[in-house]
Amino acid sequence: MCGIFAYLNCNVRRERSYILQVLFNGLRRLEYRGYDSAGVSIDASSVSLPPLVFRQEGNIESLVKSVYQEVDATDLNLEESFLTHAGIAHTRWATHGEPATRNSHPQTSGAENEFLVVHNGVVTNHEVLKQTLIRHGFTFESDTDTEVIPKLAKYVFDKFNEDSGDTVTFSQVVLEVMRRLEGAYALIFKSRHYPNELIACKRGSPLLLGVKELTEESSKGSLFHDDKYPSQNGNPRELFLSSDANALVEHTRKVLVIEDGEVVHLKDGGVSILKFDGDKGKHDVLSTPASVQRALSVLEMEVEQINKGNYEHYMQKEIHEQPESLTTTMRGRLIRGGTCKAKTVLLGGLKDHLKTIRRSRRIVFIGCGTSYNAALAARPILEELSGIPVTMEIASDLLDRQGPIYREDTAVFVSQSGETADTLNALEYALQNGALCVGITNTVGSAIARHTHCGVHINAGAEIGVASTKAYTSQIVVMAMLALAIGGDAISNQARREAIIDCLFDLPNKVREVLKLDQEMKDLAKLLIAEQSLLMFGRGYNYATALEGSLKQATISYSATPCPKGTPNRHVLKGGCCSCLSWWSM
Repeated sequence: MCGIFAYLNCNVRRERSYILQVLFNGLRRLEYRGYDSAGVSIDASSVSLPPLVFRQEGNIESLVKSVYQEVDATDLNLEESFLTHAGIAHTRWATHGEPATRNSHPQTSGAENEFLVVHNGVVTNHEVLKQTLIRHGFTFESDTDTEVIPKLAKYVFDKFNEDSGDTVTFSQVVLEVMRRLEGAYALIFKSRHYPNELIACKRGSPLLLGVKELTEESSKGSLFHDDKYPSQNGNPRELFLSSDANALVEHTRKVLVIEDGEVVHLKDGGVSILKFDGDKGKHDVLSTPASVQRALSVLEMEVEQINKGNYEHYMQKEIHEQPESLTTTMRGRLIRGGTCKAKTVLLGGLKDHLKTIRRSRRIVFIGCGTSYNAALAARPILEELSGIPVTMEIASDLLDRQGPIYREDTAVFVSQSGETADTLNALEYALQNGALCVGITNTVGSAIARHTHCGVHINAGAEIGVASTKAYTSQIVVMAMLALAIGGDAISNQARREAIIDCLFDLPNKVREVLKLDQEMKDLAKLLIAEQSLLMFGRGYNYATALEGSLKQATISYSATPCPKGTPNRHVLKGGCCSCLSWWSM
């Protein structure tokens, strides 16, 4: 998945070198998402000059090297300071077009960089838009779906100026662009026509605003304002935009989770939020909806959580964090008072809905990948303790089939990030069908946490590694506790419930013992590394483990070597590609 980041300093002087470092470090915090190229855009020495755009295929350090090489070649003054400045940055995972500099972001409207865009997501109608823009004289340089967006912004801007003598605002341009886009996206716009301003908008892809107050006075001043009446308080403030909280936490913990359909305009140190209406103004002159007010929230994350420490990589760190993450997941929820007191489970987010869940005709677990496997692992214990039929659905498959979801169902949506696109679409589908929707996620304030009726946070801590480890085990524990809570009114299985609770209390110690086998696992991996295939077996509770092990093997073990059979866009999985080898589970 692509990563986007932006930094705007207002009424506080920052040198160009400092601005670049903030942007580079923001991209480094997004590296774990996977990418093949990166880019940044900053201002030139004068607002009358086009913004500077730097793009490079390869890793972020390649981008940093190329930027400083270009700085040396052009004598760009890195010590020049800006009282207010807006910069944007991006890491790209190739979907439309090969990894190449021309396909990297920011994508531009043309040679003068009048409009620049960084984009996470897919524009599904980009071919239609592209042909329309070509007929209006635009030429395209990249193979991306993103390039239509800045060119469409320029078309809207030029068209309005031709047809009207009035000044069009930045937000009006962006709103008009959004009306023509189809698909899922998170976007940040920068324009030389609107210096020191940024606009962010989203539909389906995650995006956050971070706010850093630099003085006590600025924290007392108003952050939000009406787009028609910008803030003029002059308080020093730094504003950040990111597709991931990991890139914000080292700067600030005060954030706003941007909702679908919101257009967030950063200008004069203030923020205006407009709610996009796809029909309003569609057949009329450009219109601007009224501003809405939102409250900032506080990130439940520390900088230490996103540092590797003494580990070689994040996945290794997170594997070894499992005893602590499991303890945190269960803290305050598992209650074992003593010999005379009953052992129980308390899930505060579900207590008002437990009776409804117990009356459900069935419980439907919905997720993707690792989250689906975690739910599959918990299904037997939930059926055993609750007596309610439990079915499994892969989110994308449920949507493709338009599978039946009834008002009498309880639909449980499992997602580490809480922003998984297919799972969110399935949630919308279940809500439309009237089911009780329960969320299980690791991310406070995520879309699933906000839009479900109730739920449980797994509290596993930040997971940076792409392949889930501690979140997977915490998800299983949460769903085991869900089973205990649902079945808590049955006397017949009380002894079984108490035995499970005792085992859950002892689980972190069991995991610590397993982690002592670290070297043995490395030795085993050396024995398997040259094998052409790997077959994993499991049944009962271990069936889900076999599936997850297979998924981890396929995800983690490949290297960037072309497939020996010549399969395009495939990479070797220790001897062959995923379409040529038997990475099976049974």
